[in-house]
Amino acid sequence: MERQIKAVALISGGLDSMLAVRVMQEQGIHVEGINFFTGFCVEGHTHAIRKRDQKKPKRNNALWVAEMLGIKLHIIDIVDEYKDVLLHPKHGYGANMNPCLDCKIFMVKKALEWMEKNGFDFIITGEVVGQRPMSQRSDTMPVVANQSGAMDRLVRPLCGRNLPATLPEREGWIRREGLYDFSGRSRKPQMALARQYGFTDWASPAGGCCFLTDEAYSHKLVDLWQSRSSRDYDLDDILLLKVGRHVRPAPHFKLIVGREEGENNFLEGYRKEFIHLRCESHLGPLVLIDGDPNVEEMRLAAAIAARYSQGRMADSVEVSVHYRDGREERLTVAPLDPTQMPPEWML
Repeated sequence: MERQIKAVALISGGLDSMLAVRVMQEQGIHVEGINFFTGFCVEGHTHAIRKRDQKKPKRNNALWVAEMLGIKLHIIDIVDEYKDVLLHPKHGYGANMNPCLDCKIFMVKKALEWMEKNGFDFIITGEVVGQRPMSQRSDTMPVVANQSGAMDRLVRPLCGRNLPATLPEREGWIRREGLYDFSGRSRKPQMALARQYGFTDWASPAGGCCFLTDEAYSHKLVDLWQSRSSRDYDLDDILLLKVGRHVRPAPHFKLIVGREEGENNFLEGYRKEFIHLRCESHLGPLVLIDGDPNVEEMRLAAAIAARYSQGRMADSVEVSVHYRDGREERLTVAPLDPTQMPPEWML
């Protein structure tokens, strides 16, 4: 009996990786998926928190794609390992804090390690030549293959006919005529292929899956590093940067203000780790304080919290302050006028 050829696919949860797997399944390849969790993933987290996103599917798209394809998915936590990629990218950043080329090299390298450990034969990605400005250009795609160590064991089924033949093609494991020649930023060919395969639902085909590509998020991350005089972070830092309004009235402290019920509920899980504020005389958000304001600055923080409460037009609002050591105090403050909040405070 011939040995079953096996491939491991990088699964982001998007349309491209879903199609890449199906193309290989059509050629009789046994495929299993691998999803690397960096903490910066867009899908699932904020959709599950925010009320405004309540109509969006509350799902992990990578798991959902694996279910649609009928494959096993291996989710691997690389939060700590990924720090070096983000903090010291050999190939630099994209438009924001996204080290896309280094990120792709790192993930393919990790997939290669998994492939060799588990007796698989090659790696699949959903990359398309010309689709991404940093990591999916004709001159950078060979860089990913070479610097990851995957070399010609890296197969891109959606654009494989635009690229040199790979080891699986030369060995006869897969047929080159069964690959595609997609290129460029348009997703119309992918959507047409999805419909051909009978897929009626998929994650937004043109959306990125990483918060590091988002300008606002990147700005908040850089601000975090500057405030700590250290380019470091942990998972809680990553998650909190995704939630609420971030207001920095001074270099040594900032406020994280819940914008709606879902965000307030999420921030409740962190209230014992931060000084936090609640508006007592009016309905208002939960506010976490990252840092240690002095007495005068605490009154300013309370006035900002009041500004975002239903007492924003009142003469005064009563705000409770809850310290990390269990102490509490009440402050009566006038809500801060929006004109007193310089734009540079808003992150």
